[in-house]
Amino acid sequence: MSGGWLLLRGLARGSAHWGGFPQALAARSGAPVAVLDLPGNGSRWREATPSSVEALAHDLHGRLPAGGPVRLVALSLGAMVALEACRRWPSAFAGCAVLNTSAASAAAPWERLQPRAWPVLARCLWPGTPPATRERLVLALTAQRPPEGTLQAWAGLAATQPVAAGNVLRQLWAAARWRAPAQPPALPLLLLASRGDRLVAPVSSQRLAHQWSLPLHLHPWAGHDLPLDDPHWVIERLCDWSRGTG
Repeated sequence: MSGGWLLLRGLARGSAHWGGFPQALAARSGAPVAVLDLPGNGSRWREATPSSVEALAHDLHGRLPAGGPVRLVALSLGAMVALEACRRWPSAFAGCAVLNTSAASAAAPWERLQPRAWPVLARCLWPGTPPATRERLVLALTAQRPPEGTLQAWAGLAATQPVAAGNVLRQLWAAARWRAPAQPPALPLLLLASRGDRLVAPVSSQRLAHQWSLPLHLHPWAGHDLPLDDPHWVIERLCDWSRGTG
């Protein structure tokens, strides 16, 4: 695994939202771990987000670290971007692990964004909602057992790397229109999902796995933010997969 791992987050989340996950993955796997932000998120919060997954995939491809093909680990919208990049440039990647993702070709709109999430999203986008309140709502929606101190850390990120409402809407629009290819990208894939996901229904991943004739590893209780709820489980699945794919 000459290029190591490259981690990519999803909707309105930046690389700092991984918390200690990159360090834990590096220690367990013995391979280098890099992180990347989508335009409009994290360290790139001042940039405008493109309104298509295809454009985001081009951005990802243009920012790949040197050192050989990497294994992508991507969550939600980030997983859509990762899969699109793998479809277009399979030789640039050693494999792709996707977590709690979806596609318009494999799930209904109310499965890709569950109705219970709609009022939360509306309140988060409302201009008068304080950043700390937004982060509390997001954490309650996306995590089942977050580590102590997560809310305080996320509130700090919201203050220093604020994601513009326009960028959130463009990311939602990009995700809503993306369709998975009929055939999976021509490289090793790992599909992970959470049975307790309150944002994206796990059937979205189940249908994608069925469409591509791939196994799906389903966590029994974690929420949408699977690496936050149970990082050990995710890391063990990643390391088992990496050993099996060389």
